[in-house]
Amino acid sequence: MIERIWSGRSALYVLLLPLSLLYGLISNLLRLSYVWGWRQAWRAPVPVVVVGNLTAGGNGKTPVVIWLVQALQQRGLRVGVVSRGYGGKAVRYPLVLDPQTTTAEAGDEPVLIYQRTGAAVAVSPRRREAVEALLTSGQIDIVVTDDGLQHYALARDIEIVVVDGERRFGNGWWLPAGPMRERVGRLKSVTAVINNGGVTHTGELAMQLVPGPAVNLLTGEKCDAVTLDNVVAMAGIGHPPRFFNTLRQLGVSPVKEVAFADHQDYSAEALSSLAEPHQTLLMTEKDAVKARAFARANWWYLPVDAVLSEAEPLLARIQALNNG
Repeated sequence: MIERIWSGRSALYVLLLPLSLLYGLISNLLRLSYVWGWRQAWRAPVPVVVVGNLTAGGNGKTPVVIWLVQALQQRGLRVGVVSRGYGGKAVRYPLVLDPQTTTAEAGDEPVLIYQRTGAAVAVSPRRREAVEALLTSGQIDIVVTDDGLQHYALARDIEIVVVDGERRFGNGWWLPAGPMRERVGRLKSVTAVINNGGVTHTGELAMQLVPGPAVNLLTGEKCDAVTLDNVVAMAGIGHPPRFFNTLRQLGVSPVKEVAFADHQDYSAEALSSLAEPHQTLLMTEKDAVKARAFARANWWYLPVDAVLSEAEPLLARIQALNNG
């Protein structure tokens, strides 16, 4: 139902407009309080790059963070990543991730970023604390924040917004009548807009999520996803249909598709009930980081990588911050 409302296919959004107007008023006042100097943002001693979005739901932000971190690492920069750690609950904050950190402590996205990039990652509801923890724990040349576009208490040098190229901005209204955290006009003040799929608009960087081979959670074995038999597909991400569509584009025809809420917590019993022993349970990599501890032999995940065109000027601009 919420997808119908946010996409503009239902007029029920009108009932939620009073709440949306209140949300918009508060969010605008918060941002303007920093713009006009009523509040002072904290500036880190190293450059800060924010990767965020204007809408709620999955836009492909985490793959962009992974791409950016790896691209900057290839340029010789020591990158640290900070995150709110949504879905995790640590005993204390800030929490600097290590190989033993669980998704229950840090959240699924920080653990995924840590495993994929090897970068230093810290989580805290107050991103300043996460940045300070990274700077204390080791040498960091630049900080990338996973989300946090609306976290104005942390000053930033670069703002990158990821847009779902197919859904774009829905009906254009603030939450909860629409999907917007901020209105579309905010794009005029950001450094770069990355369009994930769909039609790329003027001034946007085109991006595609390219799937790799399927990986077995237990053994690490890899194979083409289309060779897996009797696939039961599951996804607990911001927009599960994107994953299911990717599978169909690869030639995989799942016998069942199961969508979970974003950041859904899983148990061995719940996931084991989805697929019979003769079937294959195929999930996203974000799901896999939460399920690996109790994985079964017939559980696989499909990693994806963000592939961007014409991103060299953006990367050069970010690198120049460190050189300067």
